[in-house]
Amino acid sequence: MLKIWGRATSVNVQKVMWTVAELDLPHERIDVGGAFGGVDTDEYRALNPNGLIPTLEDEAAVVWESHAIVRYLAAKYGSGSLWSEEPARRAQADMWMDWAQTSVLPDLTTVFFGLVRIPSAKRDLPGINSAAERLGKTYGVLERALEGRAFLTGDSLSMGDIPLGSTLYRYFDLEISRPSLPNVEAWYERLQARPAYREHVMVSYESLRVVE
Repeated sequence: MLKIWGRATSVNVQKVMWTVAELDLPHERIDVGGAFGGVDTDEYRALNPNGLIPTLEDEAAVVWESHAIVRYLAAKYGSGSLWSEEPARRAQADMWMDWAQTSVLPDLTTVFFGLVRIPSAKRDLPGINSAAERLGKTYGVLERALEGRAFLTGDSLSMGDIPLGSTLYRYFDLEISRPSLPNVEAWYERLQARPAYREHVMVSYESLRVVE
């Protein structure tokens, strides 16, 4: 049975849990990180020397870094579904996974932390608004890529949809200015129709909100 270390409110853990659910894999998730602590213990550091979440145990295999875990699970358990046997299509999925990490997450993190984790009196609103504006332009790249496509690499969900798709719940839920993104919004609706997405990505982040 798979063992996933990490709290349900972490977007990085959500990517892994969504993948596990799509593949219908038996698993156990252990709450660590954030308010749960536990990442500085000798036991956990032996698994993940960075003391971060998530970490996956699959028998003798130990994998950390969320995108590496998604790739591992897709390769081992999702051949023909999340993991394409076509190198070109798989490269497209890899490309969007890396793009999510380098192009979307920096500004989304600025916006999310600024509006949720920092008291209102200490917020850098100009910085938050600038990050939100850049984020809208970045999602514009995704908007054009989704033209005529149900999912990022074609007509079915792939591992490439998971990191980017995991960002949409917070992006559309936060009180920020957003450009018109009809293709992204349609993709988001398709993701919301998936039980695994609703259960593991659309998780309330109220417990993370700073007390004013």
